[in-house]
Amino acid sequence: MAKIITEKNLKFDIPDGKKKERLDTYLANSIENATRSRIQKLIKAGYVKVNGKLEKSNYQIARGDVIDVCIPISPRPEFPEPEDIPLDIIYEDDYLLLVNKPANMTAHPSFGHHTGTLVHALLHHVQKLSALNEKGRPGIVHRIDKDTTGLLIVAKDENTHALLAKQFSKHDIEREYWAVCWGKFKESDGEVVGNITRSKKDRKIFTVHESDGKHAHTYFSVIEEFEFASLIKLKLKTGRTHQIRVHMQHINHPIFGDPTYGGRGIVYGSNLPKMKSRVDNLLEIMQRQALHAKTLGFVHPVTKEKVVFESELPEDFKLLLEGLKI
Repeated sequence: MAKIITEKNLKFDIPDGKKKERLDTYLANSIENATRSRIQKLIKAGYVKVNGKLEKSNYQIARGDVIDVCIPISPRPEFPEPEDIPLDIIYEDDYLLLVNKPANMTAHPSFGHHTGTLVHALLHHVQKLSALNEKGRPGIVHRIDKDTTGLLIVAKDENTHALLAKQFSKHDIEREYWAVCWGKFKESDGEVVGNITRSKKDRKIFTVHESDGKHAHTYFSVIEEFEFASLIKLKLKTGRTHQIRVHMQHINHPIFGDPTYGGRGIVYGSNLPKMKSRVDNLLEIMQRQALHAKTLGFVHPVTKEKVVFESELPEDFKLLLEGLKI
């Protein structure tokens, strides 16, 4: 019988040079999908120890501290159950399908996301999915962020999955994203090259580093400029976690609406009340990062033909562009 996971154990070693910070704040910034209130409840219930002892939420962490966290989690099924969730399927045959993923949907079950994922929806729609991954990720060849919309390839059998994964690993997949970024670019075309690694200040996010992390390379070109933002298209030479979002923030053009990488505050333009009101209205329309995986091209593993698929921009993206043109 498979072991049912009932808790998640985490350990944090506070490095040299770390500034003093409340225990609850540090953990909320370091644990994926955690909130400060949830962390405070764990601390109060005795699930957090610092150097082997219980401390209060306002304890100031210091260099050399060792923090152990035990997070109780509800037992979850060993294998996801089908859920009747509508899917926007762009293409389907006996070997694979392409889905236009909406915002607010994760690709597969993970800590904090046990239901409502793309996998749950796929299991309701498809009789068979590739079992090349672990049991919780059937058919998933690649992923895009929860609040990034656009095209994803799903494999129905293991051979198709393996051949598609090989194209991704060799960077033979054609991928084009559209994004609205803050500001106007000095040049209409450019590239960003910079290693991506987890931030030492906040382990839930990523940052560009001179030597640490993995090599990442992004190309961009401007489609249209507005008063304080630009519509651009991007192509990936590598595929790192949060790559586009991190690279755009790194060159001071964060993606509009991005709550994690500086896209929800005024970056370019004046702080006049009129502009602030306009930006607030646009952010109300775009409550996520304005990033869409628009084009996906690859060699079909069975027919050996080069196929290219495109998806329409989602409604919030279209409304944002209309608002920027006013």
